[in-house]
Amino acid sequence: MLTISGIHEGYVLDHIKAGMAQKVYKDMKLDELHCTIAMIMNVHSNKLGKKDMLKIECPIGSINLDVLGFIDHNITVDIIKDEKIIEKRPLHMPKLITNVISCKNPRCITTTEQELDQVFFLADEENEVYRCKYCEEKYSR
Repeated sequence: MLTISGIHEGYVLDHIKAGMAQKVYKDMKLDELHCTIAMIMNVHSNKLGKKDMLKIECPIGSINLDVLGFIDHNITVDIIKDEKIIEKRPLHMPKLITNVISCKNPRCITTTEQELDQVFFLADEENEVYRCKYCEEKYSR
């Protein structure tokens, strides 16, 4: 049996779709945090069959939960303080995301102006469609 200890302060990201923990790690830029992270993959789940989890030992407020809401708003977020869950934070699809996805339109100003942030706004929540702030190019998952 694999045992991974609890964390003193930070986050537990649970109910990540099986095989998606590495994508979450990359998209959230967790490698830039310089903190302890446990990635647990293909764990048995009654709800999902199999799931992934991330345990992140870091100061509260260090990660961008908006990015996580964009990746998968069904992920469960437990906020830990003094080794206890102090909050279960629901995720929502963010209204605006910056520098998470890139515009595919070759004529978009972000293609030629590298200094511009890649900004997308939620255009259709029901169908999970985002649009580029500059050219309104559609991005859907």
